[in-house]
Formats: sequence, structure tokens, C-alpha cells
Amino acid sequence: MSLTDSSPAQIARAASAASKNLGILPLKARNDALTAIHQSLVQAKPSILAANANDLELASKAAADGQLSQSVLKRLDLARPGKWEDMLQGVLDVRSLEDPLGKTTLRTLLDDGLTLERITCPIGTLLIIFEARPEVIANIAALAIKSGNAAVLKGGKESTSSFFTISNAISSALVQTEVPNAAIQLVTARDVIASLLEEDKHIDLVIPRGSNDLVRYIKANTRIPVLGHADGLCSIYIHLDADLEASVRILLDSKLGYPAACNSVETLLVHQAALTTHLPAIASALLEQGCSLRCDSISKSALADSLPSAKAALLQDATEEDYDTEFLSPVLAIKTVVAPSIPSPSSSSSEDLALALAIAHINAHSSHHTDAILTSSESIAKRFQASVDSACVFWNTSTRMADGMRFGFGTEVGISTNKIHARGPVGLEGLCVYKYVVSGSGQVAGDYGSGGKRWRHERLPVD
Repeated sequence: MSLTDSSPAQIARAASAASKNLGILPLKARNDALTAIHQSLVQAKPSILAANANDLELASKAAADGQLSQSVLKRLDLARPGKWEDMLQGVLDVRSLEDPLGKTTLRTLLDDGLTLERITCPIGTLLIIFEARPEVIANIAALAIKSGNAAVLKGGKESTSSFFTISNAISSALVQTEVPNAAIQLVTARDVIASLLEEDKHIDLVIPRGSNDLVRYIKANTRIPVLGHADGLCSIYIHLDADLEASVRILLDSKLGYPAACNSVETLLVHQAALTTHLPAIASALLEQGCSLRCDSISKSALADSLPSAKAALLQDATEEDYDTEFLSPVLAIKTVVAPSIPSPSSSSSEDLALALAIAHINAHSSHHTDAILTSSESIAKRFQASVDSACVFWNTSTRMADGMRFGFGTEVGISTNKIHARGPVGLEGLCVYKYVVSGSGQVAGDYGSGGKRWRHERLPVD
């Protein structure tokens, strides 16, 4: 790994050249590099956390002056319980995963002595632009090396000390390995993002990790494919038959486990019949932990009748804009799903129509990141999961489960709401593409067709 202030063109060319060598390194060499990174980070822990504390002090002052959001401040803190340990474990978890490269996923006998294979390979060169999140450097380095991709990283000014210290630790580790020095680069020069985004000849994929404004800026200013999401506007729908105790636990975790995370729930949809059976206990638990509830008129009225007056007084009126807002804070918008009366005879039930209304709201208002349903009905849950157009669709579990480490990916480069290439938490598999390899024995295209030889096109086993 190198800290570089070279020009964007030089950085991109060097990374692209290094990716060709990294992509053909044997698995042992790539795994040895991850072992070295883990050991170096462990040894450098005191200096890294000291640098992070310095960044936090400066960022706290900026937040107090209104120059930095609280959500960014929370993402910056490496000393938050479990964050340091998760970063280190992520490196080891990626090391333990099977090699994503060189896997044959298709083999076809085109003709005698002529075989087609589809084989996994690296994307090439990644550009990762991120704000805060100092652990991203270790995550990206581990995933990039294991998947054979070069990575150029550009971090935000709010975590400069953390970035430098972590990068130095990783750099000192990689010097003793076979990974090319230019394969992982941390850009130190300022005002280079626009120029890096022009390097579509040498950079194959951009992965933004940061605010909505950052992601939208990148998508609007590059010809390079972009992997990521602008918003994490996640919703949970409580059906009338949901388990109450589980619902309370899931909502507390989804909203308050880490409110600044992109997989935190922002909108709660409640079946009208659950307003009196489920919502009071959920609302009470959230209010007790300092969560602000913005309710539509129906849910607010129901809660006002069931909650103690002191808690009912804390309820706020929701606006339509709230259902399109990623709060990234202890704020939750609540909306009632009104089950319409169905004249008999009818092939549809009111529960079916309520489910359809909830799905329609989510597909119209969510960011297609992560959405969940709480219900005891498998058939209802499966219809919800099939119909909601999001990267992650859950049944009876927290939206916070949308995470590469929790999915068993080791770690992730981010979560994608794209519909091509990779979707959801992006780990090793999402950083690989494939190539078609044809091995022949002198055949030419003119041998086949009208009056010529016939293709065999026989599928062969891939193992």
C-alpha cells in the first residue's frame, strides 16, 4: 500500500498496471498478505486509536459548529464498542473464504476439440471515495487483495489522521508480501476527485461510501460504472399477526442499534388492526430510549388513547416528506396501512389488500436498500419478499442484518441498490466478473453453418 500525492492520471495508470499482477497472484500469496495486514493493525492499535481520537476531537468541534453532521461523527469513531474488533475480524474472515478467482461456472463442448469455459476473474481497478469510516481502508484492502483487484482510496478530511495511521500500518505489512506496492493506494492530495472520475480508461469501478450528496455527485460526474446507493431509506411493515415480543426487539434494534447506519429503519408501516395490539408496546419502548415518533393522524390517535399522557405528549405529527426521509438519527416515521372493507363475495381479503398497500408504499418511497415484514404467516411473508423491489427483503428480523459480515462475506465494500452486476452487501463475489475462455484445435467460424459442420453445444460438468 502506498500513500500518494501523484497526479490522478499517474495514480490510475499505476493501479491499473498493478492490478494485472495482483490478479494472477496465487491464493497463498494473497492470504499471506491479509495475515500480515491483520498482525500490523494489531500492533499499531495504540497509535491508530490515538489518531482516531484526534480526528474525533476536531470533528466534534465541527459538529458543534454545525459544519459536520452527527451521523458522520458517529461513523468516525473507531473506539465505538465492537468496531475495532469487527474491523480486525473482517480481515481474518476474508482470508478464510474460498478463492473467488479462477472458478469455472460454465463449461460447454462446442464441438469435438472445441470447449467453452466461463471463469471468474477480478474487475480490475477500483476507486473508493469515502467520508469518515476509517475502517473502510482495512475492509477494502482485504477484499481487494483477496479478489485480485487494485484499489485507489480517497478519504474525507474529517478522518485524515486515522487514514494516515491505518494506511502506514497496512503499507508496512505489504512491503513484506508479493502484493505490488501500487495495488492499494491512499490518495493524500486534495481536490483530485473530479480528475480521478475522468480516468475511465484505467479505473473500472467507482464505489462511493458517504453522504447522499457525495454519491449523487459521483454518479453525475463520471463515465465509470458506479456501485452503491444514495439513500438507506428502509421500512418495516407490521402485519396484524406479528409476534409482539419479537416485534418490539426487532424495532429497537432496527432503529436504535445504530441510527446513523444506512440499514437503520426509517419508516414503520402498521396494519390498522395492529394499532392497538402491537404499536403501543413498540412505541413505548422506542420513546423510553429517546426515539422521536412522527405519526400519521390515525396512528397518533390510537397511541394517544393507549399510552400514558406523558408519553403521548411526545408524539409528533408526520408530514408526507417524512416518508421520503433518511433521518440517520433516533427519529421514526409511522404510517397506518388501512385495510379496506371487502364486499363478499370477493377473491381478495382485506389482509391481502393491506399487504398490497404496504408493498406499494415501500416500492414507491423506499430507496430499495433493505425492507422487512413482521408476520406469523409464511405465505404473507413470501409474497412480500417476492414483491418488494429491494436489494434485501427480510422476514421477522432486523433491517440491521443487511451487512456483509453478518451475511458471512467477511466484510463488504458497501451495499449496492444497483440492478446489474452486484446487489445488496458487496463482498468478494461482487468484486469479480468473468471471462469466456475457448480452447480449440484449429477450428474456424467458417467451418460451421449452412452446409458445414453442426455445433454440439453439450453442457459439461464444471467440477
